[in-house]
Amino acid sequence: MIGIIAVVAVSVSVFARPPPAGTDNEDETLRNFQEQFCGPGASPSSNAFVTEFVLPSECEMPLGIAVDGGQVWYVSAKRGLLGMYNAAENKFNDYIIPEWPSREQPFTAVPSWSMSWVVKIDTRGNVWFTDQNNAIWRFNRASESFDMFKVPASYPSAMDFDANGNIYFIGLNSESLYFGNVSKMQAGTSEGFTEIPLPLDGFSGIDLRLVTSGLLAVDNERNDVWISLLAFPRKGQIFQYDIDANEVVRTVDLPADLSSPVGAALDNSGNLWVADHGTSTFFKYDPVSEEITKFVTSIASPKIFGGTTPANAYTLPYWVETGPDGSLWFNEHTGNKIARFDPEELTLAEYWIPSQNRNWAFCPEGAGTCGLANVLQFTVGQDQVWFSEWTENKIAKLDAPKQIPLEVSAPDEITVANGDSAEIKVTVDAPGDFSGKMMAAGTFTPTGALGNSSGIFSEEWISISGGSKQVSYTFTPAENLAAGQYVIMVGAGNDDVSLLRAVRVNIV
Repeated sequence: MIGIIAVVAVSVSVFARPPPAGTDNEDETLRNFQEQFCGPGASPSSNAFVTEFVLPSECEMPLGIAVDGGQVWYVSAKRGLLGMYNAAENKFNDYIIPEWPSREQPFTAVPSWSMSWVVKIDTRGNVWFTDQNNAIWRFNRASESFDMFKVPASYPSAMDFDANGNIYFIGLNSESLYFGNVSKMQAGTSEGFTEIPLPLDGFSGIDLRLVTSGLLAVDNERNDVWISLLAFPRKGQIFQYDIDANEVVRTVDLPADLSSPVGAALDNSGNLWVADHGTSTFFKYDPVSEEITKFVTSIASPKIFGGTTPANAYTLPYWVETGPDGSLWFNEHTGNKIARFDPEELTLAEYWIPSQNRNWAFCPEGAGTCGLANVLQFTVGQDQVWFSEWTENKIAKLDAPKQIPLEVSAPDEITVANGDSAEIKVTVDAPGDFSGKMMAAGTFTPTGALGNSSGIFSEEWISISGGSKQVSYTFTPAENLAAGQYVIMVGAGNDDVSLLRAVRVNIV
């Protein structure tokens, strides 16, 4: 959330003062708003893995999304609609949310929308979603009716069910965990909600107005809830709340370079995987060893910037969800990709989003295709991953079971001394035809770049026709690189998909 707020703040500053009604400036402001947020004249794009669908109403600004069988549910942040796409019938339907302030706001005013970050479906088939106006909604599919619950959290941003069907949630402008006893909740009131304060000692000396909740992950197997607080870019902490004991039983101080822990999910072993939405880093926290292991995405694609990736370009991993096979999925907000990480094989598959909006990237004058689709939320189903494109008026599906065209193998670990070099032999296997570029990124810098270290592939581009190819990657650590363990991600990719494997690098 921190990342998108920063991007939105910069991008809409030109709308801070609406022009006088009836002026040419008003028309220009309307056009600018539509181009930036509405995906005017949108047409569906696709590639080998992603298929897009244009929404039926103009400028819906879709955000939270969930899938239940063949039905995909999403919330229109601008129009105040609960939308449903029936994949089998290729048909949209929508329901008007009774109260949605931004629905009545004209496009020519200061941009207005009500962010709804989460959509969840309970065991009875009810559709739940958050509303930044301090509310959580429940939609009864049988009666097609809405219930609105006023919550004590300021700007609810993440929500999940416990084993009994009750809800835990956090707020973007809150420093607590909140519990909702569904049997005691009453529509239109705050009945049934309990605030669970989180310890703030670790943020001593920091203005508490800068401290906000970040991640929420409910562990129903162990009866725990994981939450984070952060003061970006200064500090991040993670808390483990024991539901049975009704207390915070663990506080984890994060390293200074992990100050934006926003998305999180648990793997099958109970490890917490977290997306740092201020860098290109995602990491594992092992509650048993209490160790943190960092990984990175690939370097942000030059396609986002019209040809050349800036030195300070981050991919901003955002939300995390566990797939049916135990893999971890996350969206790369400014990397314009959906990613799947296998926590056992330590491989990262990244899928490119075919839409780009040049208003959401630093595009040089005269650049061709450039920008982002603003994939802010996604959901993992049995066979597909569905996601919303906030500024493109689209939702899209990713064909998750489809085999990617390559496999990558590399050593699990290497050791290299400062002043020396080490060779990493990377083998790329392709059952069919594959042409692409070799790729590498590392945990040496927040962007995934190597910093003052260097890495050279024996071949930058490869082409395989039903076989394998071995490419050498020579890594030379910087002379001043501190001793310790790092991770290098090595692999290959084309315009649609990439596959990287993690290699632990011990600097001695």
